[in-house]
Amino acid sequence: MEPLRRPRRLVEGDRVAVVAPAGPVPKDRLDAGCAVLRSWGLDVLVMPHVLDAHPSLDYLAGSDLDRARDLQQAWCDPSVAAVLCARGGYGVQRMSALLDWSAMAAAAPKVFVGYSDITALHSAFARRLGVATIHGPMVATDAFVASPSTAELLRSLLFAPSSPSSLVLGAPSARPLVPGRASGVTVGGCLALLASEIGTPTGLPSAAGSLVLLEDVGEKAYRLDGFLTHLLRSGWLDGVAGIALGSWHECEPVEELLQDRLGGLGVPVVTELGFGHGPSTITVPLGVPATLDAAAGTLTLDAPALV
Repeated sequence: MEPLRRPRRLVEGDRVAVVAPAGPVPKDRLDAGCAVLRSWGLDVLVMPHVLDAHPSLDYLAGSDLDRARDLQQAWCDPSVAAVLCARGGYGVQRMSALLDWSAMAAAAPKVFVGYSDITALHSAFARRLGVATIHGPMVATDAFVASPSTAELLRSLLFAPSSPSSLVLGAPSARPLVPGRASGVTVGGCLALLASEIGTPTGLPSAAGSLVLLEDVGEKAYRLDGFLTHLLRSGWLDGVAGIALGSWHECEPVEELLQDRLGGLGVPVVTELGFGHGPSTITVPLGVPATLDAAAGTLTLDAPALV
């Protein structure tokens, strides 16, 4: 995949919109997360349906149509510099077909942040809009509200001019599963969502030439095996340049499984890189060129995430 269009970085006074494309949002955590954003000097716009609850399906933040409208209106609003997801859960795939992708493609690129179920939108924004996005903490989650280091890593990427040190991403726990170095454009996110998006109009058709980021939460080993096997059997991983593995929070032990399913690809694989679910996380841009060094346990951005 070629590098994608990068949005501009934020400055104090920018308006940012908070949306809930997936699961229901706790008001107390939303309020706490918005307070953090306001402390950064941002003008926070909470979209109308963020605190909605679906009348019968309690795992959704309101109706599919209302969640889609909030996201589309925020993205197409020229006064909004960034769209930040409140949380993940489930629901993005139900509403993605309701978005007017032509209207959204006509809007200027802007920052888009989320992870987990939001992986389906990262893939869609790459495929349908050609815009780089950010795999990072969400506004109404414990990691953003309760982990100052998590929030600071996101703030630094959104605001600070890039320095050589800020382009190197990693974690003390990172180590090689398969040694080597590789370069490519970053893609990926939550493993379950990547696997279920294959064959859809919004899923990326291939990861060839890319550096793939994978993580997940709360899964049995056999289900993770199934997702990885689906990526392999579908050909989605054919020609991949390298793989970076993040957290497997509350999953069954996975290291032998990851070695079994990914070790035979013949590409560098680094594990425990620090992104994904859990009490803290690092922020990783998607759709930008980067270099993976498995031995060093680092992912170095070859271009700043934002311009």
